[in-house]
Amino acid sequence: MARRKASSTPKTSRKSKPTKDEQLLNVPVGDDVLRLRRTSDSWRVLSIQGEFVWGFDNLQDVAGGVSFFGSARTKPGDPMYQAAEKTARLFALAGIPVITGGGPGIMEAANKGAFEAGGLSIGCNIELPHEQKHNEYLTRSLDFKYFFVRKTMFVKYAIGFAVFPGGFGTLDELFEALTLMQTDKLTDFPIVLFGTSFWSGMMQWITKTLIGEGMISKGDEKLITVTDDPRTVVRTLLESRKRLGIATVGL
Repeated sequence: MARRKASSTPKTSRKSKPTKDEQLLNVPVGDDVLRLRRTSDSWRVLSIQGEFVWGFDNLQDVAGGVSFFGSARTKPGDPMYQAAEKTARLFALAGIPVITGGGPGIMEAANKGAFEAGGLSIGCNIELPHEQKHNEYLTRSLDFKYFFVRKTMFVKYAIGFAVFPGGFGTLDELFEALTLMQTDKLTDFPIVLFGTSFWSGMMQWITKTLIGEGMISKGDEKLITVTDDPRTVVRTLLESRKRLGIATVGL
């Protein structure tokens, strides 16, 4: 039987258009293609994944810290700066890691209190259009590109929030934590607001308007503790650590 003569026609001439596999595997790699790949959503997912892994690796040894929030505009000498510093010092003396956004203001005050008391003072900074500088009181400093990755670290490695007077960023962290608590994504996660006069208007709005108009359930306001006493902040979170079975050094 005679053998069939091999065709001398190139494979590519036998079809009118490339297969899906060829489109996937044989796309010419020029500058435009590389630029597209590096800025595509699929490529960005890998970047986000990498930042999560990097953050987890750097904080996996942190057990039951407390995350501090408040204005970056609060100056040293301000009563709120001093209160945040004192509160963080008490946490450090109790062996509790202090976690902040790593910048100035209330963040600096909390890191300073923890640092000078010999505690673990962590700063999770964020890349901003106008660069936010690290404060000088960090024993561990991390730089994040994505807000939502950074925000995950504030919750994942803490057993509660200490929230001092601040602006939109502070309110964002506060209400995200309250939402997670209200929807049972977080359990036994104390949220303590420091400064009764600053927070009084918001608390009245929550109790009179949100509850009054049925936007939240009666009792949801109890997810928040408001105080002017640093020791009350610390005691509230220590009680939570105790319920969770996390050991704490006595004050």
